[in-house]
Amino acid sequence: MTHNEYQLTIIVPVYNEAECLPRFKQEMDQYISLTPIPSKILFVNDGSNDGSLEIIKDICHHHEDYYFVSLERNCGLSTAIKTGIDLCETRYIGYIDADLQTSPLDFLKYFQYLDSYCLINGIRAKRNDSLIKKLSSKIANAFRRLMINDGIQDTCCPLKIMETNVAKQLPFFKGMHRFIPALVQLKGCTVKQIEVQHFPRYAGTAKFHLFNRLVGPFLDTLVFVWMRKKNIRYKISEFELIHEREQLVHE
Repeated sequence: MTHNEYQLTIIVPVYNEAECLPRFKQEMDQYISLTPIPSKILFVNDGSNDGSLEIIKDICHHHEDYYFVSLERNCGLSTAIKTGIDLCETRYIGYIDADLQTSPLDFLKYFQYLDSYCLINGIRAKRNDSLIKKLSSKIANAFRRLMINDGIQDTCCPLKIMETNVAKQLPFFKGMHRFIPALVQLKGCTVKQIEVQHFPRYAGTAKFHLFNRLVGPFLDTLVFVWMRKKNIRYKISEFELIHEREQLVHE
């Protein structure tokens, strides 16, 4: 398939997920065989040091629809997502983690809403996480909702599809991955929320711990609140950018 035929680029940030990648590729192959929307997979290697990059290269070199970009050092999830967005040329952008806690097959439920919403965001209704992870996420989400009140139930769900032209306009900062739905709304765009499956981590270890699950979201929420308050938005009622006499000269 040529690059012009793809309609959806699915960004997969990867940081030390060597144990998950072979199985992830199998599940993504199943999605590709079923999707009505031609899709390509873009791995963004975020400075992995466990052999993930070698596995990614092997997948991309031997299988159609898989591509990659590798960052020279670990920059964090928000930077990895931004990298994928910057390189995307398809009409739509998807996002999924490589840890197999969500299934790419749930993307199939999103497609009926693509023409009506700018972003489709998952809701992990039945979380399969540790007690500490559940509690820290619950506290962080409660604080975010109190401060932002955006109506988003699961802002960090790693299963999203959005319009590329909207994604490229989003202001990016470290930690922004926690606010993608709110940032989309800040642009005056609409968000649809859909329940998706959630599974225990297949292999490897989580990259976030109690400290950065609470302190990071707290500080990032304050940044977002400040940015939203300072956000510039306007609508033009009338304009004249060229005078009639100037138009005659050009003609």
